[in-house]
Amino acid sequence: MKKIAVLTSGGDAPGMNPGIRAVVRTGIYHGIEVIGIRHGYAGLLQGDFISMQLESVGDIVQRGGTCLYTARCPEFMTEDGQLRGYKNLQDAGIDALIVFGGDGSFHGALALHRLGIKTIGVPSTIDNDIACCDVTVGFDTAVQTAIESIDKIRDTATSHERTYVIEVMGRSAGHIALQAGLAGGAESVLLPEVPYDLKDVLVRLERGIMRGKKHSIIVIAEGAGSGVEVGKYVREHTGLDVRVTVLGHVQRGGAPTARDRVLASRLGAHAVELCRQGESGKMAGTQNGELCAVPFETVFAAERKPDMSVYDLANILSI
Repeated sequence: MKKIAVLTSGGDAPGMNPGIRAVVRTGIYHGIEVIGIRHGYAGLLQGDFISMQLESVGDIVQRGGTCLYTARCPEFMTEDGQLRGYKNLQDAGIDALIVFGGDGSFHGALALHRLGIKTIGVPSTIDNDIACCDVTVGFDTAVQTAIESIDKIRDTATSHERTYVIEVMGRSAGHIALQAGLAGGAESVLLPEVPYDLKDVLVRLERGIMRGKKHSIIVIAEGAGSGVEVGKYVREHTGLDVRVTVLGHVQRGGAPTARDRVLASRLGAHAVELCRQGESGKMAGTQNGELCAVPFETVFAAERKPDMSVYDLANILSI
């Protein structure tokens, strides 16, 4: 193993930079040349390769986003695009590729593995929707960002005796909404994985009003519906002063938490070790806190669902 490459693909996630740093420095420690591929798979197709040195990753451990930039690349989903990517890696003499990203990024890595390029994936997505690992890089930071916003909104909700609907990210996964809803003391948490009836939301609000509650928080994942529409429904059926806040991409940014920095550093270094061992077509993750390597096919066949005990607890504590 003489030369490895690293790229970040899909949506950015806080912790990608500490992960890149770990790959570069672990690789150099073992005498391996490390190449950075900028702009994800799009950069792979364009040959946007840069040599990474120790100083290349200095002063990035505390930064959100990714110093290698990222992009979505529909062209790489085609057979022709994958063959071009394979050829570019071969021509550059790259022995293995480490990919930071989510489900789509891992499918690209699997395609290259099947063509003969050794690939290792590092689960990096704020949605925490990758199975077969404890948690994904970026999730902890995204939840913390959401919590900080909910806490601030609760202050003004209390002051004005208002009901707030807060829409968080999670197009097909409600993990951010669930964790933030429980930690933020929301009266209702609406997830894409759990069918719900807005009449139940009204019941919870009315129950709070009956015991003298002056303000309420409703957290909804974007994949469960529109926060604006939920706010409109509640306003029309209760007459309450309802406001809506869509947190949006603020949840992607910011300095990664200590937990995300440590996780990304462990997984980045682990990915290099897996490459050195000749492993390929696998995700580097943790299970019960221990480092593991799981074949991409196994990851794709599984599904990460919300912890219903946490969902039930959120409902119990919101009485």
